[in-house]
Amino acid sequence: MLSVIHVLGSMLMMFSVTYLLPAVTAIIYDDGQLVDFVVAALVSFGVGAGIWAATRSYKRELRSRDGFLLVTLAWVLMSAIATVPLLIALPGLSFTDAFFETMSGLSTTGATVLVGLEHLPPSINMWRAALHWYGGMGIIVLVVAILPLLGVGGMQLYKAETPGPVKNEKLTPRITETAKALWFIYVLITAACIVALRVAGMNWYDAVFHGFSTLALGGFSNYDASIGHYDSLPIEVVLIVFMLISALNFSRHLVAWQRKSLRTYASDSEAIAMLWLLGVATLLVAAYVWAEGVYPDFFVALRHVAFNLVAVATTCGYVTQDFAMWPLFAPLAMLMLSCYVCNTGSTGGGIKMFRTLVLFRQAGRELLMLVHPQAVRPVRIGGHVVKNQIVFAVLAFVVLYFGAVLVLTFALVASGLDFVSAVSAVIACINNMGPGLGVVGPASNYDGLTDFQTWVCSLAMLLGRLEIFSVLVLFTPAYWRK
Repeated sequence: MLSVIHVLGSMLMMFSVTYLLPAVTAIIYDDGQLVDFVVAALVSFGVGAGIWAATRSYKRELRSRDGFLLVTLAWVLMSAIATVPLLIALPGLSFTDAFFETMSGLSTTGATVLVGLEHLPPSINMWRAALHWYGGMGIIVLVVAILPLLGVGGMQLYKAETPGPVKNEKLTPRITETAKALWFIYVLITAACIVALRVAGMNWYDAVFHGFSTLALGGFSNYDASIGHYDSLPIEVVLIVFMLISALNFSRHLVAWQRKSLRTYASDSEAIAMLWLLGVATLLVAAYVWAEGVYPDFFVALRHVAFNLVAVATTCGYVTQDFAMWPLFAPLAMLMLSCYVCNTGSTGGGIKMFRTLVLFRQAGRELLMLVHPQAVRPVRIGGHVVKNQIVFAVLAFVVLYFGAVLVLTFALVASGLDFVSAVSAVIACINNMGPGLGVVGPASNYDGLTDFQTWVCSLAMLLGRLEIFSVLVLFTPAYWRK
């Protein structure tokens, strides 16, 4: 364990560099927060250096099992360290709320406890967006491109940060090269999003902020009204396009870039299923909302449903309308979609489309076996056979996912929160999506929760971001046996 803590010290030292962007923003806008970020950077570096020095005699190559402990501790401690500038700049903010905000940022959830966002110092808002962006591809994937220089292997961390049958594939011979290539694509698409938002009508600051938030599928905004502040169709169209891009597997983006061809997307079963599901769902929900008289014109309904449904389903969480006021079927359908839509290897959350396809194919196989017990029909995704051990792992994940939703929902209900608010808050947080229904609906935020409820939601965000297994494995006796 001490060897893991040693590496964690190195990561905290490197995390101090992340304060550079908000510090530069503080200088540009002269908002008086520069000292806050300098202090935060020194705290991060100092704590990391202290941990590193105290445990340097325990330095060794990490084992595969060490990756799970490291990523869990990294997300918790980095979220804790990231609270420093918020606590200094916002004196009335409690540590509980500050931790919720930073965990929401790094986990790309986008739920917030802050109000009056447009009145916050520009550097504080930029820090919130930066946390999204760093967490989007995963701080660990960034660090594995650097840690080998310190003598620490990267593959264990990459697997722990991105569990799953698809993401274990190496795209390049060395994992460090893979991490660098993924970050190159991430930066490239972010830049394209920023430019597109500027052309669509945002100023440069807002374009950078929402570019970071969109690529991470986070959903933080620097306005209380979120994207509804702009009431701009061009901006909404740009955001829909880039939310869809971010919900796809970034490995596909990398392969498409390397081959200079878009054909790779046509063979991606996840991508095709996602786009079909979103397209059909958008038309059906828009027709339903229009038929219920929420909007007088179908195309107005289509505009608002398309943006809000895609934002929720891709777990980005932007809003332009208070969809909690729509007939209940619509927001419930949107919440359900947030569980399944995002692709494996994307910056989104939820169960993921790959696991959903496996579940449906396995259900189809079981139905066939009832009729033809001797039939041999393997589960196939995109023409490839899915091994039974992967099918079993998917089934186990889904059981743990819904088990976590159930337990955390009961915890919130027991604490006094109404059922609709409780279950939607848990689903929104564990899917890293943001707005729920009831007291945590799109027209409000999480500011009204008690400290206990806030910590429960923070735990849900951590479980969702690390895909449950990486956290829960630490609570099994087998993990700690030598």
